[in-house]
Amino acid sequence: MSFKDRLKEKRLEANLTQVQLAEKVSVSTRTIQNYEMGSRKPTKYEIVERIAKVLDTTPEYLLGQSGMLVVAAHEKGGSKAARDIDELVSEVTGMFAGGSLSEDALDGAMKALNDAYWIAKAKNKKYTPKKYRDGGAQK
Repeated sequence: MSFKDRLKEKRLEANLTQVQLAEKVSVSTRTIQNYEMGSRKPTKYEIVERIAKVLDTTPEYLLGQSGMLVVAAHEKGGSKAARDIDELVSEVTGMFAGGSLSEDALDGAMKALNDAYWIAKAKNKKYTPKKYRDGGAQK
């Protein structure tokens, strides 16, 4: 089940309209609509926390393991990192779509790949010439 499905499920369980949820979370109705259509996902953990609180659930339930990794990547490394992790998660999920791994094993594989991504990113930074670090500012 994806974020959009979990969000809609919990919103309906709480007997809230999209407008009511948006008001309680302090986001636009359009944002909630986009989340439920799957055309956008939250990029800030803070927003997911507010939605979860209003819907009496947890951010982890709403996002799932893969969504948590993407949001964490966005907060840690910006939108490019979030896209990279989202793509990585999609590929890993696709590899095991046949159901040969349990949910816990799949989550573990995604976490391991996420960790490997950040380690590789840190190592690559070491080898970037100084003139290209920090947006090109030379010291």
